[in-house]
Amino acid sequence: MSNLDRRGENRVATVGNDGQMATSRREFVRHGAIAAAASLSIVPRYVLGGPGQTAPSDRLNIAAVGVGGMGGGNVNKLGTTENIVALCDVDRIRAAATFASFSRAKTYQDFREMLIDDRLNIDAVVVSTPDHTHAVAAMMALKLGKHVYCEKPLSHTVFESRELARVARQQGVATQMGNGGHANEGARLTNEWIQAGVIGEVREVHVWTDRPGEGWRQGIPRPTEAPPVPESIHWDLWLGPAPDRPYHPIYLPATWRGWWDFGTGAIGDMGCHIIDHPVWALKLSHPSTVQAIATHSGSHLPDGEWNHETYPHACLIRYEFPARQDKPPVTMTWYDGGLMPPKPREMESEHDLPSNGVLYVGSEGKMFHGSHGGMPQLIPLSRMDDFEAPAQTMERSIGHHEEWIAACKGGKPSLTNFGYSGPLTEIVLLTNVALRARGKRIDWDSDNMRISNQSDLNRHLTPEYREGWNL
Repeated sequence: MSNLDRRGENRVATVGNDGQMATSRREFVRHGAIAAAASLSIVPRYVLGGPGQTAPSDRLNIAAVGVGGMGGGNVNKLGTTENIVALCDVDRIRAAATFASFSRAKTYQDFREMLIDDRLNIDAVVVSTPDHTHAVAAMMALKLGKHVYCEKPLSHTVFESRELARVARQQGVATQMGNGGHANEGARLTNEWIQAGVIGEVREVHVWTDRPGEGWRQGIPRPTEAPPVPESIHWDLWLGPAPDRPYHPIYLPATWRGWWDFGTGAIGDMGCHIIDHPVWALKLSHPSTVQAIATHSGSHLPDGEWNHETYPHACLIRYEFPARQDKPPVTMTWYDGGLMPPKPREMESEHDLPSNGVLYVGSEGKMFHGSHGGMPQLIPLSRMDDFEAPAQTMERSIGHHEEWIAACKGGKPSLTNFGYSGPLTEIVLLTNVALRARGKRIDWDSDNMRISNQSDLNRHLTPEYREGWNL
């Protein structure tokens, strides 16, 4: 691990014309690492050896960005079969357990330094950072020709999701988003039941989550205090592409989800786990309109102005999806922060909908399932007593992480590759643009990636990056 000075910034010994050793690590990375990536002076391994080439031992050399929390879980899972050669985290204490478990891996605090270290011979990169850093880390890895696994949501903005999907396709590498429920048995049963017409023609869907709940706070202002940064955290690197602001413990380790600059709110956290399944089963494309209504309690500052710091306490969002070939239009409604769809009148009094899930309303019945590809159930549940499921038509998954590993080694693409998960994430993140419309409908022109009826909102589709951070 690199040694840090008191400001948390490594000094790189470079001598200028005046003989002074004054170049900072950040400046070195900005001018050196990014330039190296842009010029592609490091030739990707898959170019040298052909698509799908791996180490001679047939084990991938994997580097991970963000290894505390969910990132640690990803590394531990992948490390059972593959070589973990490098680990990166801006918080040395939060990453300590993973660092200790893979003591032979080289450690970093800046992923930009790690990704251009050609001594590592990296084949694939896992990105498990806060949402605002997903795209810049994943994109650098893609441009260097690495296979990429990125946690959900794929990015922080709509533009970033579209760019990641485009560059992944261009590079021809194996990609996957971390919505593991896509591999579950319930997800496939839902597809088979819907496509077999078990509940008839579906035109209405309800999706909901109990987040944010106690996991993090929303509808609050920015703190005014500026406590000292813990020695274990490199705050400037934690901010990454986000606008500069003083450190405060209210932002981390997981509470960043509620802040506009860092997270994507309840829908960003859970949408890729829940919306995924109706999008897949109903073959939904981009919505034509989105309308978001948020609770006002805590969502506005005392002077009545919109809270630009944190997401609202609770939201209700309505999507309209157009007809697709022989399939009818679909209306999908999202609920969070404790809001839920009404309990179907056909459901028995002793049963309730789960705290996170999907309700499908068909012309010949209703069905629901929980989050992460939960097992589908017909309503009323008594229908399940003598229900004969339709024939299996879909291939079953070998496992979520296993799909990506197989794709990296030349197998078929993961079902949640960026070609699928990019458009899915666009649907999810378009909601956070619609929130800024304050209850007004937005009309979405997906082909041109623009909001056609409220042009002032289009600036929120594309991020602004701090100097030294970009796609």
